[in-house]
Amino acid sequence: MDVHLVDGTYELFRHYFAVPSARDAGGNEVGAVRGVAGSVLNLLAEGATHVGVATDHVVESFRNEMWPGYKTGEGVPPELLAQFIPLEETLQAMGVLVWPMVEMEADDALASGAAVADGDPSVDRVFLCTPDKDLSQCVRGSRVVQLDRRRNTVRDAEGVRERFGVDPPSIPDYLALVGDSADGFPGIPGWGAKTAAALLSRYGHLEGIPRDPKAWAAPVRGAERLAAALAEGGKDALLFRDLATLRVDRGLLESVERLRWRGPQPGFAEVCVRLGAPRLAVRAESLARDRT
Repeated sequence: MDVHLVDGTYELFRHYFAVPSARDAGGNEVGAVRGVAGSVLNLLAEGATHVGVATDHVVESFRNEMWPGYKTGEGVPPELLAQFIPLEETLQAMGVLVWPMVEMEADDALASGAAVADGDPSVDRVFLCTPDKDLSQCVRGSRVVQLDRRRNTVRDAEGVRERFGVDPPSIPDYLALVGDSADGFPGIPGWGAKTAAALLSRYGHLEGIPRDPKAWAAPVRGAERLAAALAEGGKDALLFRDLATLRVDRGLLESVERLRWRGPQPGFAEVCVRLGAPRLAVRAESLARDRT
C-alpha cells in the first residue's frame, strides 16, 4: 500500500489564492475549504487508500517561544485564518484522519506520520504531499518522498540533492545557515545557498564544518569572513537548526491502518450542503461504493 500525507495548511493557502470566492449560508468565506475538500477527493479518486491531513489549528507553536521572530498569523487574511476549523471539520466528516496541530506544527505531524508509516513493512511508499522544503529532511531514498501535486512531480533523496545540494538529513543545517524567510529566522550573515551546500555536502552537519577555513576541503570565496561569521553566530546557528528540525511524535499515529479511508461519515452530506457544495458528498459516496 501507499500512504499519502497531505499538508492541509499549504493546501488551504494555495486554494485561498487560487479559487474563486464562495460563501456559505451564513455569509462566511468557504472557497478554500471547498477547494481543498475537492482536492482530497481527487486524491482518493486517483487511488489513494491511506490518507492523513495535517493542519495548523493555530499559527503559533512552541517554536515561537524559542525565537521571537518566528512566524505568526500577522499579515494573513482573516478570511483565510477563519477557514482552518471548517476545513478540519469538513475533512473529518469526509472520513479522513486529520491532525489539527496546536503546540506543534502541521509539518511535525507529517514528519511523525511518515516515520510511523516508514516503519511499517506493509507500506510500499510514503508520499508527503507538499513542496515545502522543511519536509525534505524526511525524505528517505525512494521510499519516503515528496509529492508536489500541483506540478505532478516527485522528489526523492536524489531530487533533494539536486534541488538543495545536500542530503535530506542535512536540510536543517542548510536552513540554519541560509535562513528561512517563510519561518522567520535569518540564518548566518554572508552564508548563501551555494556555500552552505558545498560545505554541508562534504561535512554533513554544522559540527562537522572545520572552524579553520584553511582546512575546508575546497576553496571558498570569502572563507575567512564566513568562518568568522559562523564562529560568532554559532549559538544562533544551532538554534536555527533546532527550529528547522521537525519533531517526531509517534503517538500521533498509533497504526497506519488508522489512515485507511472507509468512506464519509453520516453527517458529511449535511456539511456539504452548509458549504453550498452538495456535489462533494455525491462524489464521496460514489467513491466509497466503488471500493466496496
